[in-house]
Amino acid sequence: MAVPLDPGLYIVATPIGNLGDLSPRAADILSRADLVACEDTRVTAKLLRHVGARVPMRPYHDHSDKAARDDLVARAGTQAVVLVSDAGTPLISDPGFKLVRAARAAGRHIVTLPGPCAAVAALTLAGLPTDRFLFLGFLPSKEKARADAIAEVAAIRASLVLYESGPRLGATLAALTAELGERPAAVAREVSKAFEECVTGTLGELAVRYADAPPRGEIVIVVGPPDAAPQAGDVDAMLAAALERMPAAKAAGEVARATGVPRAELYARALALKAR
Repeated sequence: MAVPLDPGLYIVATPIGNLGDLSPRAADILSRADLVACEDTRVTAKLLRHVGARVPMRPYHDHSDKAARDDLVARAGTQAVVLVSDAGTPLISDPGFKLVRAARAAGRHIVTLPGPCAAVAALTLAGLPTDRFLFLGFLPSKEKARADAIAEVAAIRASLVLYESGPRLGATLAALTAELGERPAAVAREVSKAFEECVTGTLGELAVRYADAPPRGEIVIVVGPPDAAPQAGDVDAMLAAALERMPAAKAAGEVARATGVPRAELYARALALKAR
């Protein structure tokens, strides 16, 4: 007879494609849980069948309210409650952090079982610097908000990792190219599944490739960091040359894409140059 788990909240990473990636420890915890909180019971039911577990499930997702969260926290005081997402590690681009925060505030026992994560898996495929990286989740869908979000991280000296859907991939790559220039990048798709692929190139090359050919499946974009920071004199020289051809706002945008220096900072410098 299986030994019951201690009461608490168990954060369990699940496969992002291949069910064989589920760790033995994760399978054991799932089979001994009292309750599984999941995004989609249909998806998690397949996983539970895979490990031969019969465990009650409770939906917990973006639209779950405080009452649902409080109920899970209360149950974790006397039961083993497992939190999973549809695929990968819970809390990564996922609303689970609110549940963990509430459970911690209530003094519940909390255990995490590490495992698959699409963002990290894509980094290992991309062949881009991994010593520093910034995870952005999904960018905003509206054009201006998306451009502002990209501009905000343009100068960060780290690889950028973000999730995207097939229909939005071309537009997102075009927006990244417009804001960041021709940085090296990779598009990883269907990681750990039968049709896994990782296509590399510059942002512009990838934008052209996927402009009219949106792929299927789960997608991760990895963008390499900007080149070494340019010297202030070099930036001013680039701005001065650009100002001979275009207004200050456009000149700032062009130099921002080439250097990774924030566009707002460059715009102020462009105005100062014009005032001389």
